[in-house]
Amino acid sequence: MLLLACSVAIAGAIRFLPTTHATATPFYHEATRMTTSTAEAFAQDRQPRFLHAVTLILFLAAASVPTPLYRLYQQEWGFSPLMLTVIFAVYALALLAALLIFGSLSDRAGRRPVILAALTLEGVALVLFLTARGIEWLVFARLIQGFATGLATTSLGAAMLDIDRQGGALTNALATIAGTAFGAVGSGLLAQYAPAPLHLGYVLLFALVIVQAIRTAHAPETITTRSLQRWSFKPRVAVPARARVAFLAMTPINVALWALSGFYLALMPSLLVTITDPAAAWLGGLAVAALMAGAAAAILVLRRYSASSALILGAGALVAGLLGVLAGANVASPSLLLASSALAGIGFGAAYLGALGSIAPLAEPHERGALMAAFYIEGYLSYALPAVGAGYLAQEIGLLAAANVFGAALILLACAAIFLALAQRRDLSRRKRSA
Repeated sequence: MLLLACSVAIAGAIRFLPTTHATATPFYHEATRMTTSTAEAFAQDRQPRFLHAVTLILFLAAASVPTPLYRLYQQEWGFSPLMLTVIFAVYALALLAALLIFGSLSDRAGRRPVILAALTLEGVALVLFLTARGIEWLVFARLIQGFATGLATTSLGAAMLDIDRQGGALTNALATIAGTAFGAVGSGLLAQYAPAPLHLGYVLLFALVIVQAIRTAHAPETITTRSLQRWSFKPRVAVPARARVAFLAMTPINVALWALSGFYLALMPSLLVTITDPAAAWLGGLAVAALMAGAAAAILVLRRYSASSALILGAGALVAGLLGVLAGANVASPSLLLASSALAGIGFGAAYLGALGSIAPLAEPHERGALMAAFYIEGYLSYALPAVGAGYLAQEIGLLAAANVFGAALILLACAAIFLALAQRRDLSRRKRSA
């Protein structure tokens, strides 16, 4: 019930975020203005954005829910830790396959049919979780869930940008953070305190899937100009020519942000146990919550800043937060680590908003699905691969030493992002003066 209540509460807050109009675009004043009649009409109504925000929160929460339950599955079925890696890999591969092959599908078929297909597949995955009788059921459920999440993230992200470019980027960022946090934390609390821990969370999620499917079926289509390119199963991920420089410039911070979230979800609980004691395992969830709370606060406060300003401020706060996190880990101070996690979260939220905002307005409506696919492919690869690398490094040199190496690499990426953003800003100022 906590998961359901928190998701609806945050989505409700998103519903009342300011909506942009044609005369005021402070966040995107650096980008080319590209409006359509439908987008302008939708900008007057927050309801469609609220609908898609709830759906995106739902998908990302559902993807995080199984993680705290794996310990219970292991106790019941006795499978090895290696199988956890298999389950994770299957989910990531299915998600990436959906992004690569179907990431631009909504540009041609429309947003609503793809979202409905993703909701249907998510419902199938939840039924498999509910009726699971062994490890192979989990593998198959995660396979379907990964594919559904891949379909959903690109089509929902593109739909929110169709409705409102500025508000869409903001809502997308908030929903991504909220869904990830609520799924992991809510599922952990249900597993600890609620009856039927291997079933209750999935029942709540399935009910939400039904509700969102009905609402989406009655929602208007958001895309106005569809891609005329012939459909093919050949993987196609496209970054429009006008967005390529911005995409490359935001890549260092995008990699750093997704890698940081992967580290927190995969290794931070173990790191906190290492520097304190086994009884402090619950601090891992608190660290994730601090990171995500800081991120959400930053997005709300900085939503009217320009993309480059949000990115630069966020990268700077991320560097400061990571330094504090590493200091807290090395002096065995959980309080310093948790406080610094909130500061790193502020940097996370601001930089994520800036990264997404720097590329979102540079794509035409029929290009947004492919662009969002490229954004998420880069993100999910950065989420999974560095975390696996950090886990391997921890086996070789120890978890604390691996955390130091990992943190130092993220700090270097954040510094590179600041340099690139400042260079782009100077170049833009130079072009304006010469125009």
